[in-house]
Amino acid sequence: MPLWVHFLGSKIVRAKFQAAVAAIIFDQQGRILLFKHTYRKFEWGIPAGSLEHHEQPADAVVREFLEETGIQIQVERLLTAISAREDDHITLIYLCKIVSGEFKASHEISEMKYFDPDHLPRMLFAEKDLIKWAVEQIKEN
Repeated sequence: MPLWVHFLGSKIVRAKFQAAVAAIIFDQQGRILLFKHTYRKFEWGIPAGSLEHHEQPADAVVREFLEETGIQIQVERLLTAISAREDDHITLIYLCKIVSGEFKASHEISEMKYFDPDHLPRMLFAEKDLIKWAVEQIKEN
């Protein structure tokens, strides 16, 4: 198939812009909560997921977290929105806190653990940068 047909087809079928949400959660010692994802090359990362059609972003981050872990969280505030350079993608980053529940592994998340922001596991550099930025934002407020 010619390249222009593939390009046209992808523009028709694919969403014009994808939206995701992520939760930044710190414990009382200032450590950040990360998920061990079952489907990523770099397994450890920030809790995140996609919005469903007509879903409010703050509701989506709560839903995704509950679906993946069995734990209920509460949104405290929107920290930032990040537009990915690689594709047509935006992620809304929320500061959240755990309200209730007990961790249950899912097909997407095998483990969750708190890490010192200065001693993060092997993970995406963009997420490490986001965590460093979030730490500074929390200190200022």
